[in-house]
Amino acid sequence: MPTVREATYALLRELGLTTIFGNPGSTEEPFLKDFPADFRYVLALQEASAVGMADGFAQGTGRPALVNLHTAPGVGNAMGNIITAARNKTPLIITAGQQTRKMLLMEAFLSNVRATELPLPHVKWSYEPVRAQDVPAAFMRAYAEAVQAPAGPVFLSLPLDDWEAEAEGTATLRTVSKRTAPDPARLEQVAQAIRGSRSPALVMGAGIDRSGGWSAGVTLAEQLGCAVYAAPIAERLGFPTSHSQYRGPLPFAIAPLSRALAEHDLVIVVGAEVFRYYPYVPGEYLSAGTRLWQLTDDPAEAARAPVGDSVIGDARLCLEGLSALLTDFQPPWKRVERPERPANPPASTPPSSEPPAGPLSAGELFAAVAQVRPDDALVVQEVPSSIPALMRNFAFDQPASYFTMASGGLGFGLPAAVGLALAEAQSGRKRPVLAFIGDGSLHYSVQALYTAAQHRLKVVVIVPRNGEYTILKMFARQEDTPGVPGLDLPGLDAPMIARGYGVQAQRAETAEDVRAAVSAALQHDGPTLIEVPIRPEAGKLMG
Repeated sequence: MPTVREATYALLRELGLTTIFGNPGSTEEPFLKDFPADFRYVLALQEASAVGMADGFAQGTGRPALVNLHTAPGVGNAMGNIITAARNKTPLIITAGQQTRKMLLMEAFLSNVRATELPLPHVKWSYEPVRAQDVPAAFMRAYAEAVQAPAGPVFLSLPLDDWEAEAEGTATLRTVSKRTAPDPARLEQVAQAIRGSRSPALVMGAGIDRSGGWSAGVTLAEQLGCAVYAAPIAERLGFPTSHSQYRGPLPFAIAPLSRALAEHDLVIVVGAEVFRYYPYVPGEYLSAGTRLWQLTDDPAEAARAPVGDSVIGDARLCLEGLSALLTDFQPPWKRVERPERPANPPASTPPSSEPPAGPLSAGELFAAVAQVRPDDALVVQEVPSSIPALMRNFAFDQPASYFTMASGGLGFGLPAAVGLALAEAQSGRKRPVLAFIGDGSLHYSVQALYTAAQHRLKVVVIVPRNGEYTILKMFARQEDTPGVPGLDLPGLDAPMIARGYGVQAQRAETAEDVRAAVSAALQHDGPTLIEVPIRPEAGKLMG
């Protein structure tokens, strides 16, 4: 009979899980010993970065990813990005070593006490096998739990002495469905609501991108000729932002969002929450006379919505189903044509013939990068205070080309960019990755630069340096909380730190410098970090 370790590796091979992200510890070494030549171990220098890389890799490949953490301290280090993976709905199989079974009762050093509770409630399933022989089957169940809708991370705690035990034969390979079809009768109710509407709107969320539903979303939108919005603070985009019907992202507070939708009597939210709110700006969730339908593959998302009716189903299947039901429908409302946005929109501030005095604005930085951005480049952003400026200056007209975190927790963007670049290298597409990471965000997971350098990945990390936590200064104004300490970040030198990790790095100060630096970085065989001083612009968040 094979050992538990041999049976587990055989199953992982069959599942296509041959890339493992991690930072090894003593409790994991029995699993990793004599590491198979057909597997790849991606070393992160900290566990949160390991999870963030796996998240980006899984989103880039469209398949689950495997993470190996170190008992309780490693899981604790990783928790921020485990929470993000849960909110991103990324299928991850997260494993952690456990102390030998012979010493668990006494809670010996490096025991993960109450191991299955530690990552809750941010994983879909958490388990420590009762017997060593159950380890391979636990991996199979973990895979099934992770990929079924709504996808998300799962957790296995694995005692270090299980691996050499004799297995009960080979593990049983099973397949599971990953998509949920909507109830036809329920979908017909949505179609009837559209037929009876005078001014409908579509709100497109990240679930459309995850389900491969961009084309279906465009088809339905053009059938209806109605306004299309992006869901507030979405982690992925579900609709081309230069489309004539696109009106931009919704605000992420109750009263402003309600006002933004007030002209519509019907709002259909696809692949998103209803809604992602923060900060608290009180008001009515919807204007009087506005009805809302939510189409989501997540029953919990539907259950917690404060307003509206729901259909449970895969975003793409819902969009395709609605299109089929409305084939002969002629919308009575007049379509409002909006001019097409150019692929690389101009800066919000018209360019001057003379270089600006002092640092660039965030908008001027993004405009400069947009002018040299390759059409196929992926963008990862973790610049919370500068998202509006980014969206004004960049067009996103391809699916799976924009990524950020759904949790609001910093430290995801840089390792996710590394994971996406690994996925691009593995697939052979080799699209470059542009990562906009704020000077505050960078240091939550700066260790990811080392992995990018070791794998010579095509990642261009652009660090807008304003020397402060600008988003927190904006919240301070919003919340009327003056005098908050720790919001300034003097003395940081991102290029020097990047060079220490083996990444080529420089500082660019003018728009011309930025264009030249990014163009050169795109020709470089490996990662580049470019720090760009920008003006602090901490206005009020929203009213």
